[in-house]
Amino acid sequence: MKHVVIAPDKFKGTLTAGEVAAHVAAGLVSAGTPDDSVVAVPVADGGDGTVDAALAAGYRPVEFGVRGPSGPVVNAAFALRDGTAIIESAQACGLSLLAGGELAPLTATTRGVGELVAAAVRMGAKQVVLGLGGTATTDGGAGFLRALGARLTDSDGRELPPGGGGLSRLAVVDLTRLRDLSGVEFLLATDVDNPLLGPAGAAAVYAPQKGASPQDVIVLEEGLAWWADVAEAAVGRKARELPGAGAAGGLGFAAQLFFGARTRPGIELLLEMTAFDDHLAGARLVITGEGALDEQTLRGKAPAGVARAAAAHDHAVPTVAVCGVCLLSEAQLRAAGIAAAYALTDIEPDVAKCLAAPGPLLERLAARIADDWLR
Repeated sequence: MKHVVIAPDKFKGTLTAGEVAAHVAAGLVSAGTPDDSVVAVPVADGGDGTVDAALAAGYRPVEFGVRGPSGPVVNAAFALRDGTAIIESAQACGLSLLAGGELAPLTATTRGVGELVAAAVRMGAKQVVLGLGGTATTDGGAGFLRALGARLTDSDGRELPPGGGGLSRLAVVDLTRLRDLSGVEFLLATDVDNPLLGPAGAAAVYAPQKGASPQDVIVLEEGLAWWADVAEAAVGRKARELPGAGAAGGLGFAAQLFFGARTRPGIELLLEMTAFDDHLAGARLVITGEGALDEQTLRGKAPAGVARAAAAHDHAVPTVAVCGVCLLSEAQLRAAGIAAAYALTDIEPDVAKCLAAPGPLLERLAARIADDWLR
């Protein structure tokens, strides 16, 4: 019997991708789908859950204590297999890691991400995949670079404080002790194509989501502009306008400028790294999903990427989606390659109840999918 591939992203704030997949599988089996014809392949698009998706695909976890976004050490993990390390920036500098839960738009640092990269390279990684979603930072990747050996000093030779708020005091980028990572390939997994600066840049677009006031945004924009001037002069090339330079508060810029990182759509890269296409051979249906199917879904989020991959397979596989709420029309869904969407709000209009207990509702939706597609 042909199998069903369950490949959802997380339902943010309620269920991990693995939990979504487990509930959907339980619903299919309860409706008569044989257990051995259900294959769970949780996915992610570079943000929260990226490491979990890699672990589900057979990578091994490496846990490491690193500097968190506001200073104290946090426990982070990356995924490692065959010389490839998959690192989720949010594990080291995510919003949820801020000390006391207090936002720190001017001082949050990406240093922990650099420490994870250093650990991965020490363990033999020759390819580093950096997931750039969900960070609390707008430091242009300055902390990331410092963790890898660079010194950033002011005109008096003093080390700059952490975060983007002090970047306008930068005088010297000293690269004499920067680790030689010329033998390491860097790939940035992100669905963000913003440049570093300007109205579409890291400070203007994303810093307010990280707690920045209008005045903070001005400070951060000025600091990032000066950081770009000094850093690009030190390296002898430009990166501020590259797509993705503004991702993760400018971490993309530092990775592109100093290590030649290439940007790929997060879901496409993760599907490739986890050999998703192998699971499609002989499949009769793919079930993907995320918490909300909306306009952002159409801009490269996980469900759209999964649907594209299923349609592009040697023998195209139809894709349906589960979600908490669907804000897309049938025409938009079809354009994204999604044949149908099944929302929790279809069976429970009370959103609060959907958020409180999504698992049983997902199982009921999965039973509907079995009736519609697997009979």
